[in-house]
Amino acid sequence: MADDLRDQLIATARAMQPAGLNKGTSGNVSVRRDDGFYITPTGMPYDRLAADDIPLMALDGSHVGSRKPSSEWRFHRDLYAARPEVGAVLHAHSPFAVSLACLRRDIPPFHYMIARFGGDTIRCAGYAIFGSEALSVSAMAAMADRKGCLLANHGLLVAGRDLDEALALAVELEELCEQYWRACQLGEPVLLSDGEMADVLVKFSGYGQQ
Repeated sequence: MADDLRDQLIATARAMQPAGLNKGTSGNVSVRRDDGFYITPTGMPYDRLAADDIPLMALDGSHVGSRKPSSEWRFHRDLYAARPEVGAVLHAHSPFAVSLACLRRDIPPFHYMIARFGGDTIRCAGYAIFGSEALSVSAMAAMADRKGCLLANHGLLVAGRDLDEALALAVELEELCEQYWRACQLGEPVLLSDGEMADVLVKFSGYGQQ
């Protein structure tokens, strides 16, 4: 089972670049297991990863393995500790998410799929230096009751029930960022009202295969 989880983690990390989410060694992804979580190591190309390169982290911040964990392990750890429904976390420096994150503002309800992430906006977490406890605190606030957020001057962060959902959420958030960016080039997007978004959130609660 352990090898399977690490192999799935590596496959997800490798899928990030062809999905348009990452280049090089930026970004990171993790998956929960009973005694902690696996996370991609810092500074290693995903196409060179093997199962033995994947550190196992405990919720106290300690890790087992020959490789150092991603420098962003704190917000992964804090999401797992606070939210038992989260089974995988993905962070990426995708181009449209980064572009909007550099504006340091929330994405408003220009499209009903914003509700896919749990609310009527995609919040942008306040800036803090990468890898810091301050960044994790800011990210946790932006992720409250949400499955995704932007990180100011940094990128995107999503939390899913498993690796498949985390990757899908990241792709969807980047797509929404691109759509909002393009709409803003033409003018001020017309936003859905609070009532319209509330209706969408209700409909999403029973949408798909439950």
